Amino acid sequence: MKTRRSSEETREHVLTVAHDLFYWQGIRAIGVDRIATEAGIAPTTLYRLFASKDDLIAAYVARAYDAYREWFRTAVDRGGDDPRRRVLALFDEQNVMLQPDVCRGCPFLMVLTEFPDPELSSHQQAIRLKEWVHDQFVVLASELEAGDPDRLATQLTLIFEGAYASVQALGVEGPAGHARALVETLI
Repeated sequence: MKTRRSSEETREHVLTVAHDLFYWQGIRAIGVDRIATEAGIAPTTLYRLFASKDDLIAAYVARAYDAYREWFRTAVDRGGDDPRRRVLALFDEQNVMLQPDVCRGCPFLMVLTEFPDPELSSHQQAIRLKEWVHDQFVVLASELEAGDPDRLATQLTLIFEGAYASVQALGVEGPAGHARALVETLI
């Protein structure tokens, strides 16, 4: 006998399936019918949960936003109380995240590329995440008591984002593999 999921459990299951498909194959490349099939539900059930593909995409981005912020905070916290170690711990964790079996690049950069319309919720959420990351680097740079924390935060953001942007084309042994060493020199 098949176990029935609650509406919320089904929604989470669909978002998990959508994440895997969207992240690895592209958002525009994946249709709603494919997500419904992979999730083992009828398309009508999917449309009861999400009024449109745009709503599904917005929910996917919102879920990724929350997960990414949690990952970022946890990575920084692994550095303990020492500001320098906190920054380096983040870049250590990013290196783990950039491995080819778990990384195709930054999902938020992908959203911005696939959905350049600034009016779309998914685009706006991706921008908010990028702004949040920069803000976190401002906090970390301030903790380091750097001469110009805004400048250092911008440099750290550029290295962090550059690692994500380069890994797909040049691999983890390319520029992305040197991010931590560059940060260590910088701080």
